[in-house]
Amino acid sequence: MGCAGFVAAGVIGSFYQLVTNRPPRFQVSLESAVGTVGSFLMCAFAGPFIIMRNAIRGRRIENRPIGWLVASSTIAGMWSVCSGLVMMRLVIGLAPGL
Repeated sequence: MGCAGFVAAGVIGSFYQLVTNRPPRFQVSLESAVGTVGSFLMCAFAGPFIIMRNAIRGRRIENRPIGWLVASSTIAGMWSVCSGLVMMRLVIGLAPGL
């Protein structure tokens, strides 16, 4: 399930970056109701991608300790398992024949 969550996070994060030409980040847009819900869902499902991107950049550019990277990886991994469960339940719910 963690793999499904992390793949979904990567696809959503990369698609967001392709469409908006800026990297995804934890920022909820409050301009409209649709924008708020959309940015919340993007943050919820692309969260592991955002965490890992920030952790790797922090290690390379800011020279943060390796423990920071390990902790970030653990958080992103657990988040991926949770979002993977949600994604798989959604897929199974939409396709009852599987």
